[in-house]
Amino acid sequence: MKRLCLLLIVFITLLLALPGVARAEDEITVISSSTLSMFPNSITFNLEVESDVQITDIDLKYRIKKLSLVPVSYRVDVDFTPGARVAASWTWNMLETGGLPPGAEVEHWWLIEDASGHRSETSPASIKFDDLRYDWNSLTSDQIALYWHQGDQPFAQELMDAAQGALQRLASDTGVSLEQVVSIYVYASPDELRGALIFPYEWTGGIAFSDYGIIALGVPDLRTLRHELSHVVIYQAVFGPFGVIPRWLDEGLAVYTEGELRSDFRSHLDEAISEDELISVRSLASSFPTDPDEARLSYAESYSLVVFLLDNYGQDKMLEILDVFKQGSGYDDALIQVYGFDMDGLNELWRASLGLGTQSTSILDEPGEAREGTISPKTAKGTHDTWGLVGLGVLLLLPAMVFALHRVRRGE
Repeated sequence: MKRLCLLLIVFITLLLALPGVARAEDEITVISSSTLSMFPNSITFNLEVESDVQITDIDLKYRIKKLSLVPVSYRVDVDFTPGARVAASWTWNMLETGGLPPGAEVEHWWLIEDASGHRSETSPASIKFDDLRYDWNSLTSDQIALYWHQGDQPFAQELMDAAQGALQRLASDTGVSLEQVVSIYVYASPDELRGALIFPYEWTGGIAFSDYGIIALGVPDLRTLRHELSHVVIYQAVFGPFGVIPRWLDEGLAVYTEGELRSDFRSHLDEAISEDELISVRSLASSFPTDPDEARLSYAESYSLVVFLLDNYGQDKMLEILDVFKQGSGYDDALIQVYGFDMDGLNELWRASLGLGTQSTSILDEPGEAREGTISPKTAKGTHDTWGLVGLGVLLLLPAMVFALHRVRRGE
């Protein structure tokens, strides 16, 4: 018995002496872990930790909660001074990487290693990136969470009713329903909204962060609310590895969800019909013109196209084509599969319904590839300024490029 005890003592002593095996007293202890949100510019992640031996490595991992085919987490090698008790901190500077919408959630956790080779991983924690500059009120339903900071309860109820009405209109007329809860933040002015965004456009009055399920409004405008809500619903409906739909269909459904076509849009559409200067369906499949008048016409035409499809082919076909787009079909292939015509065929049928004949314009098969044909100077300027669209695309992609470069520099 004594010999057995002696052997056991020798075994334990040798085991504890082996490199890379942490003794109980060497375990890493997290003293505190916290975050500091400075909306909309940054989030700072703080950690204080100790061990009986020197702490040699600390990494932060975080993940943004949003619709994603594959959950993506980012890893940051945090700078700190090694020691038995250390404090580490890292600030996510969104002025460099691009921002998050109000109410976005970020899940984060820490990876810690000490000189003995002992590793510790903290449990994930979440921070909600709220705009704490304002004292928000809330009104919720099964599908909508509404937040506002200026106005009374009837004001909020009117917005909620408009949102519910938009969902009902989409469901009854197109068969599309909201799949996840949407949060709507209503600011008191466009300036307040722009103050909540990183590098906003000066004309921004409302914006849908469709992959986050978040909408931010700068004006309590019911049309804008319905419009942006439609974008989120359609995004969720076609979400998938290949789900992309033509711009005219996405915007047309959004304008349709607003209700009756705006008078200024109607006047632009009526004038274009009377002068036979409609923009072709194919040209409306990607970016809209930057000229304000031609942009209004693009939205009005998109609305008219959606009404044409719904009136002549019904709800079932609309729901079917959205599902076909979700599976990854190209614009023309999807239309042919569901309706029996491509975008050029749709263009001619739609024009005929408006009392117009065959369009004498250059119709783009793909961006940058034009068929032979004639085109009026006015239409060409507004719809086929390819280099202008490329420049706009570069500007829109610039924040994402900077974000990716920032990740590479941190070794993520």
